[in-house]
Amino acid sequence: MRPNTARFAFLRNRAGRAGGYVVALLTGALLLGTAPATPAAPGALPASGASTTESAAGKRGGKHPGRARVGTWSTTPTAVPASDTTVFEDQTIRQTVRTSIGGDRVRVRLSNEFGDRPLVIGEARIAHRAGDGRPTAVDKRTDRALTFGGRASVTVPAGAPMLSDPVSLRVPAGSDLVVSIHLPERTPGSTVHAFAFQHNHVASGNVTGHADITPTATIDRWYFLTGVSVSTDRSRGAGKASAVVALGDSITDGSDTEVNANHRWPDFLARRLAKARGPHPRGVLNQGISGNRLLHDPNPPAGSGAEDYAAYFGQSALRRFDRDVAAQPGAEHVIVLLGVNDLGHPAAGTAPPSEKVTARDIIDAHRQLIARAHERGLKIHGGTILPFKGDTFGFHSAETEAARQAVNHWIRTSGEYDGVIDFDWALRDPADPERLLPRYDSGDHLHPSDAGAEAMANAVPLRLLR
Repeated sequence: MRPNTARFAFLRNRAGRAGGYVVALLTGALLLGTAPATPAAPGALPASGASTTESAAGKRGGKHPGRARVGTWSTTPTAVPASDTTVFEDQTIRQTVRTSIGGDRVRVRLSNEFGDRPLVIGEARIAHRAGDGRPTAVDKRTDRALTFGGRASVTVPAGAPMLSDPVSLRVPAGSDLVVSIHLPERTPGSTVHAFAFQHNHVASGNVTGHADITPTATIDRWYFLTGVSVSTDRSRGAGKASAVVALGDSITDGSDTEVNANHRWPDFLARRLAKARGPHPRGVLNQGISGNRLLHDPNPPAGSGAEDYAAYFGQSALRRFDRDVAAQPGAEHVIVLLGVNDLGHPAAGTAPPSEKVTARDIIDAHRQLIARAHERGLKIHGGTILPFKGDTFGFHSAETEAARQAVNHWIRTSGEYDGVIDFDWALRDPADPERLLPRYDSGDHLHPSDAGAEAMANAVPLRLLR
């Protein structure tokens, strides 16, 4: 695995944060030590069931009736651009995720949904992260082998996800789990969440069972790992546990928040929910993708620098809703924060002028999400679009500001969403409401700072999620 030296057109050095790591402004991406891959073709996107009760069918090792399965962590997979030539071969990827809800059995979702060939998993294991501060170490007392239909290795078909068998492991809310995957064959890194804001690690050989590893690369991505769910016996009072899905773009994804700190606004929301006195636990699932739009898939203009990174922006929210929201285990609520990239990408040149949208186009897309959520029995809440005057990407203009105001007015007053979360009101500068309040501004005048992300979480009325 050799380093990939390609960098986005929108990169800048962030002095004073995370040791001067290089961060992509448009998407907030930290790219460290990524390695070479062949371009991946998008595959079919089959959906698994949403709210799930474990049954005897589909697992080995005994019956566990009455267990409600709920997502505790998730991320959205995307394809990669042709410039991303990452390849793994006889290597282990050790990846860390932060839980939002606890349980005593876990299940992992792997994905080859953008692969154009079968994905061979030689071995996979899950454990708690070691408590001694070592970033690559696990607590061996909690180490568990993951199986797939009772087998330790599995081949995931091109275009498909794969669920592990449930495994017994006590998982507290707000804890770090480490998933280690061995890739024995030459494997293009074709299914990825490119902007994790979490350091993960690659090591030579099959070291999935090692307490610690010697990394050959540190990456700010999640590869082939898209979900972790938990279950608890209903007799323990967790039968009505459920999940809140945050559907969004880079602001939800965590762009420009501190790496390894879990300071995305859904992380802060998960902590609020865990501390709140409520009758039932609520998990929080982050389905934000940097650069994501409501209405359009990535479509960089030919010959533009965006061809080197636009694929990471993911499929449109309208296209991915069934997989990323409706199919999430235990999903009950959805929070939508989307629209700024629909307004900004054609203006900034990362999408063609033909994809310019109006406020009415964005509102109609929101209405589609509402209808599809209600069809699935989900409660869906609309978040107002944050201000972005003076942004460093060229999104803002009098025209895009007018459209933002029109969309926000509709979200606030139409009554079509089940609830309204006024992120705009919470983060705007009272002296200039078209701008972010300086202490909530990461510096690019579009993405909130860590303090801004916390203010967003605090703006969510918890009564909406009960």
